[in-house]
Amino acid sequence: MISMAVFSFIDTEEEAQTPKQQNSDGAGIVPPNQTGIEEGQYAPDFKVETLSGDTFQLSDLRGQKVIMNFWASWCGPCKDEMPEMQKFYEEYGDKVEVVAVNLTGNDSGVKAVEEYVNKNGYTYPVPLDKDSKIQEQYDIYNIPTTYFIGTDGKVQQPPKLGPMTYDYMVEMIDKLS
Repeated sequence: MISMAVFSFIDTEEEAQTPKQQNSDGAGIVPPNQTGIEEGQYAPDFKVETLSGDTFQLSDLRGQKVIMNFWASWCGPCKDEMPEMQKFYEEYGDKVEVVAVNLTGNDSGVKAVEEYVNKNGYTYPVPLDKDSKIQEQYDIYNIPTTYFIGTDGKVQQPPKLGPMTYDYMVEMIDKLS
């Protein structure tokens, strides 16, 4: 499906960027001229299996704040942010749902994802996008990409392209209603 070469970039002009481009230093996986779900739009629903074998449906989280991250096990910037996400999840998991959607259709397979998650002790839910349908729904072109979804099911902040820090996640949940 995706026949383009994978590339990485570091964005050094954060001040002059649009919100969709801010703080991006992730790995690109499709053309950067595509856009994702914008602030104010409902987060598209999906239903998939998780790494633990459970069924995950985004709409089941309606009424809760959600940080939904898209990642792959080969992605260096994703690896940088995942320990931060785990720390955040352990401290704020009762106030916000943290979901790490693995782009399995562009990853090294479920076994590689499972080994990576288990090796590092990540305990937040990991839905598996095995056929890249969620990636297409959200027009994910850079990973990691994170959406901040409010209790109303709408994206309430601009998507974050590139890795997040613990402090950034704390800041974002305070902005969600």
